[in-house]
Amino acid sequence: MTMEEHNLTVVTEFILLGITDHPELQALLFVLFLIIYLTSLVGNLGMMILTQVDSRLQTPTYFFLRHLDFTDLGYSTAVGPKMLVNFIEEQSKISYYFCATQLAFILLFIISELFVLSAMSYDHYVAICNTLLYTAIMSPRVCWVLVMIPYLYCTFVSLLVTIKIFTLSFCGHNVISHLYCDSLPLISFLCSDTLEIEVITLMLAAFYLVSFLVVLVSYLLISVTILRMNSAEGRFKAFSTRGSHLTMVTVFYGTLILMYVHPKASIFYTLVIPMLNPLIYSLSNKDVKYALHRTWKKIHQDFSSKSSKI
Repeated sequence: MTMEEHNLTVVTEFILLGITDHPELQALLFVLFLIIYLTSLVGNLGMMILTQVDSRLQTPTYFFLRHLDFTDLGYSTAVGPKMLVNFIEEQSKISYYFCATQLAFILLFIISELFVLSAMSYDHYVAICNTLLYTAIMSPRVCWVLVMIPYLYCTFVSLLVTIKIFTLSFCGHNVISHLYCDSLPLISFLCSDTLEIEVITLMLAAFYLVSFLVVLVSYLLISVTILRMNSAEGRFKAFSTRGSHLTMVTVFYGTLILMYVHPKASIFYTLVIPMLNPLIYSLSNKDVKYALHRTWKKIHQDFSSKSSKI
């Protein structure tokens, strides 16, 4: 038997090191991240429902915001519940097939969010730089194309990477120094030649760079247009209406870079950002506040009407 054949063992589960190895902190962390996840769940679901049912929010901007909430909810749910379970277990384990499923969904939703953010940036660019043509350019068909093509592409990417990794042989190493099943630590456990999967990952990363360039160019053009405005009030209004999105883009990409420098920063990326998105957009957006007020008032009136009939 060769040394390589000796090292090939069947991996049936992985161990996630998690956030801390201090048992006395597990209960506190469970409560903390349960609150964070539930806030993210309620916030994103609430924004999705509100932007769908309120007639005044049926615009391209809120269409993309709804899909941003969807992707936030997707990858936070791919990570959150399993992480919460691991807090109350003696050892943070994840089965082989659950690990593959988690990786596929994380890749799907995180990569999709990159493209949704770029679509939102393009929408903001058209709204400020081509105001008169905005309705014609950002038609419902164009909006759907800008989200459906990325969803299909991201589904293909997530399945391709996941299948490539999990059809190769692991060397028996199963302790992942991470909060969830990520592609980079899994690739490092492979005994087979990883050149193909590494080349595929590198090639796909080039497409992620395109989404970042769309965001960068869009905001450069938006900034130029705003600075050319004669009215100081107009400049302030144009910038303030796009400030929420710019804030989230900065936090999202900044944390994404930090995550690969310090893996434990991924907890902020996968759970805290999905919680912040609906809060930032709702607290700083008058349209959302008014829509929430109208919806709550309508629910109260309907409830009062039903109660009086009874």
